[in-house]
Amino acid sequence: MEIFLQQIVNGLVLGSMYALIALGYTMVYGIVNLINFAHGDVMMVGALTAYSVFKLLDHVAPHLAPWLVIVIAVVVAMLATGVLNYFIERIAYRPLRNAPKLAPLITAIGMSILLETLAMIIWGRDYKVFPSHLLPSNIIHFGGVVITPVQIMILVITAVLLAGLTWLVNHTKLGRAMRATAENPRVASLMGVNPNLVISAAFVIGAMLAAIAGVMWFANFATANFYMGFTPGLKAFTAAVLGGIGNLSGAMLGGILLGVIEVLGAGYIGTLTNGVFGSNYQDIFAFIVLILVLTLRPQGLLGERVADRA
Repeated sequence: MEIFLQQIVNGLVLGSMYALIALGYTMVYGIVNLINFAHGDVMMVGALTAYSVFKLLDHVAPHLAPWLVIVIAVVVAMLATGVLNYFIERIAYRPLRNAPKLAPLITAIGMSILLETLAMIIWGRDYKVFPSHLLPSNIIHFGGVVITPVQIMILVITAVLLAGLTWLVNHTKLGRAMRATAENPRVASLMGVNPNLVISAAFVIGAMLAAIAGVMWFANFATANFYMGFTPGLKAFTAAVLGGIGNLSGAMLGGILLGVIEVLGAGYIGTLTNGVFGSNYQDIFAFIVLILVLTLRPQGLLGERVADRA
């Protein structure tokens, strides 16, 4: 039972990061019906930008408090990815907004490859290690479950961000503009909403959430490199589809469920297959889930079947 509870905790932590990344996919898709496959690489840029800030501050201000160093790094990473995604939308996606759907899809894949290549040139191929002195090293025992302060911070920060984003979408002027643009951009523009500005805002907010998820991933797994965003990006896309792409609550639910399914599967696959498969096969669970959802319930758990927008 203790092992099961430990896996649940690990799955919630992993699922929280998937959920933050999935929100970027689902926000953009909900407004412009576009799958931004470069989104996972935006997360990678956030993590590596934070690493550069860590190194810079360690050189110019070595006596700063660890929490302040992390906050500065996260803020810089959010700004960098927000600007990056703004220009990605302006340059790569906006000119193709009325093009056949295959064109922006291919462009998104190309943008993903471009970001990985540029990151490899800027930061190199080697793995970057998270500065261990910035994080508390104590381990908390709760019953038979072991949890680290980093995992607690991931869970708390994710809950706060998800609540904040829900409030923004449901109770602010920008949120109303997003919902109006998602419903019908032409009518929204007649009512005084600037669809281009709203779409850019969705890209920027999604990028900032991805940057935070990237720093979380970096802190939790202690390493980062130019290719780190590819697999989490695909899994976050799976989470968005699982919950119902275009639905914020669905992205949150899908991310948490996918994280728990993946960790439980990795923990018990060896037992269930008598050692034929091991935990190194954990990535297959995300894609098994994706196949099942697309086959049995294409609209996702919380999604609804809707007609194509005119």
